[in-house]
Amino acid sequence: MNLRVGIGYDVHPFAAGRPLVLGGVVVPHDRGLAGHSDADAVAHAIADAMLGALALGDLGTHFPDDDPAWRNANSLDLLARVRTLVADKGFAVGNVDATVVAERPRLAPHVEAMRDALATALGVERASVSIKATRHEGLGAFGRGEGLAAMAVVLLHPDPAEKSP
Repeated sequence: MNLRVGIGYDVHPFAAGRPLVLGGVVVPHDRGLAGHSDADAVAHAIADAMLGALALGDLGTHFPDDDPAWRNANSLDLLARVRTLVADKGFAVGNVDATVVAERPRLAPHVEAMRDALATALGVERASVSIKATRHEGLGAFGRGEGLAAMAVVLLHPDPAEKSP
């Protein structure tokens, strides 16, 4: 079986006047993330992992931040577009494992909603999506609450509904 694995990483500073969107869910917080789209670091890390697994570049290659078409774009829509690129190559998502590094806000109350939103965008069962959160324990920029990061690992497998590449 031709399995493909990709990793993704995304980081954004916090910015006033924006909603905080993570994993497709608006998380109550006093600041959102700075970025051209909705700056959903979780969706971005997963999309980059999917693209990397098939050597298709990165999110910025497909949705450049200097293109006004992607200004304030919903990152779940971008993730669904990446899913289409992956399907066009004959692959489907097997599972996703993502970790968010953030001192604040506490994400545990929102993890299940994130799993649901991401599973829908990826076309998989929620059991195939894992979201975890950890803190930097006050160390560095993340520990000071200046922003957050997300990391993801994705397993892709040949899609039996598509022709193999």
